[in-house]
Amino acid sequence: MENRPYNVLFICTGNSARSLMAEAVLNQLGGGRFRAFSAGSQPAGRPHPMALELLERNRYDTSTLRSKSWDEFAQPDAPEMDFVLTVCDKAAGEVCPVWPGQPISAHWGVEDPAAATGPEDKRRQAFNDALLVLSRRIAIFLALPLDKLDRLALQRELGRIGLSGKPAGAAA
Repeated sequence: MENRPYNVLFICTGNSARSLMAEAVLNQLGGGRFRAFSAGSQPAGRPHPMALELLERNRYDTSTLRSKSWDEFAQPDAPEMDFVLTVCDKAAGEVCPVWPGQPISAHWGVEDPAAATGPEDKRRQAFNDALLVLSRRIAIFLALPLDKLDRLALQRELGRIGLSGKPAGAAA
């Protein structure tokens, strides 16, 4: 790979919470080695307020976050993705566009915090849990020796990461 950051696209159906949180986390923790993007198959049109509030409280930059369609990233002039990671089960089951460059893809399913119901503290906890899972997985991803792994090994490792990082007490 030429000397440029790895491009990573996080996909979720609505692109209002999980994928946006992953984008913000990787852009901050990636140290210039990664450029993260996010998109949805059926974008909600705006980021979820609790997702933005949580990211801002944890000092993540939210200034460029917006809910957008994955069609933006299938265009000829779109950045070429190295990795495409689905973070919701529904998006993982959908037929995705053909991504230029044949990126490595994996599924990192995370419980949808936007679907949480009940008292506000319980809904906020769902967002905290999702951010924790995503942050753990991204930390593991960042520790991979990407330049030393072949495509098949990378695919296998990304799949393993998608099975890790659940909060204590969460279903496996």
